[in-house]
Amino acid sequence: MTAGEFPHRPGRGLPPADPDLLPVPQRSAKHRGEHERRLLRAVDQMGAAALELLALALPVDCVCCGAEDLALCVACERQVRILTSRPFRAEAQAPALMDVDGGIILPVVAAGVYREELAQALLSFKSHGQHQLGAILAKGLGGAVAAAVDGMDAVCLVPVPSSAGAFVKRGFSPVHLLLGSLGHGSILVGTPVLDVLRKSRRRAALYQLPGGQKGLGRGARAKRVRGSMCVPGWKRRSVSGRRCVIVDDVLTTGATLSEAARALHLAGALVAGAVVLAATRPPDSGSASTASAGAGRKPDDLEKNKRIKDE
Repeated sequence: MTAGEFPHRPGRGLPPADPDLLPVPQRSAKHRGEHERRLLRAVDQMGAAALELLALALPVDCVCCGAEDLALCVACERQVRILTSRPFRAEAQAPALMDVDGGIILPVVAAGVYREELAQALLSFKSHGQHQLGAILAKGLGGAVAAAVDGMDAVCLVPVPSSAGAFVKRGFSPVHLLLGSLGHGSILVGTPVLDVLRKSRRRAALYQLPGGQKGLGRGARAKRVRGSMCVPGWKRRSVSGRRCVIVDDVLTTGATLSEAARALHLAGALVAGAVVLAATRPPDSGSASTASAGAGRKPDDLEKNKRIKDE
């Protein structure tokens, strides 16, 4: 198996291409029937009535199409589910995660491409206080996590922390909130979430640039995040020698994931890959062959491959 490949099982592998290149067959919606017990039916009816009253008191529009009464209407929610229904390998489109010779530094699984309803829903969730979208987005992220850790034993998830400025502005960390929305469902059973990464205050102060990372190129992003993360000494024991999968919300150039992997590597962790909710660049035909090249092979950890360079 090539370095850093995720496992592949017959019938359960990751699709190599963009969801638009392999469209999902249209299926009829599954509607839940009414409960047989009167008490449960009454609870459903009371819940529906409460939502209608809330909509009258606090009018809300769909963040994607503007339809009334729901933060994400039924049609747009379905589109988000479709856009995140086929996780794919995305590292080939992130230059910071590839060697100059085309080798993979860090394998990444993305739930979908950052566009259309998925992009608007994620932006509204992160920047406009639409926390009710968290449960919907978390399902997409959970599917990508399940695909990424399939076949791995004793793996843990490590969320990428928000910067101090972003946390103060938003009041929450999007990645942590999405992982928390998964709760104790089947996706995370036996897969612990270890919150060990921290922003390095000393390094962050050296590169205090206005406007965040949006719009920055590969070089500027890499320079800004280099040395910006660390694992505090008192937390290193919890990840030392453990196989970790990094979790973030959006993949652009891959500089943030590369820095997170470097910090975990220095703490003694075995970085097996990363998962994101959305990737800004869809996979091309060249990456499709790369994603499927390791079918049926066992993954190698980055610790063993020495692919993360100490900086």
